[in-house]
Amino acid sequence: MSALVLLAIGTAVVAAARSTWSPCGLSMLSTITPLRENARSGHYRSTVAWFVAGAAVGGACLGGAMAGLAALVAVLDLADGAALAIAGGLAAIGFASDLRLGGFRLPTHTRQVDDRWLDSYRRWVYGAGFGWQIGSGLSTFIVTSAVYLTVALGALSADPWFALALGTGFGLVRGVAILVGRRATTTESLMALHRTIERWSRPSRLVAAGAQAVVAAVALAVVAPVAGAVVA
Repeated sequence: MSALVLLAIGTAVVAAARSTWSPCGLSMLSTITPLRENARSGHYRSTVAWFVAGAAVGGACLGGAMAGLAALVAVLDLADGAALAIAGGLAAIGFASDLRLGGFRLPTHTRQVDDRWLDSYRRWVYGAGFGWQIGSGLSTFIVTSAVYLTVALGALSADPWFALALGTGFGLVRGVAILVGRRATTTESLMALHRTIERWSRPSRLVAAGAQAVVAAVALAVVAPVAGAVVA
């Protein structure tokens, strides 16, 4: 398994986990809980199942787009070193963006899911619909540049099947994060959950930035000796 593939998998997991702290992710952890779902319909587990399934499908849609890009990269027939060098450069940009170095920030958007669905549709519709939007990665609020890097690494793998699996895995991780709220059965436990989540907000941001720094560092460590040998 190549370094690029391993870095892509690690980045996807970190990006998906960090995205839990987006406004949409936090909204889901307030909305799809035993406390709220049992009050609405008494079917928390069913709603969660639809949500996770929708997130996996959303991730697969993202993966499909990544697979198309990977196919194009395969046509270009980039050398492994070149692909890793590009990945390292993009990771460095993402790192700077997440830490707002010099005020720099990559373009993003702040679209959120429509909470009105909760009162307008059946649980399988809003469960799967919210899940799809969350799992697709780019259709709602983007809280870390690691999401962009995940897409880039999937494309740079030049392996459409891997890119598809990477996107699906990203969506699945985003989906199962909803289970963090599985014990929120009372107002007090829900508030305690969100206090805990808030305490981990900054550490999660640093982990996401750190993951991108690792990609940049590994790329530099692998590519620099090769470049030096070529120059020499």
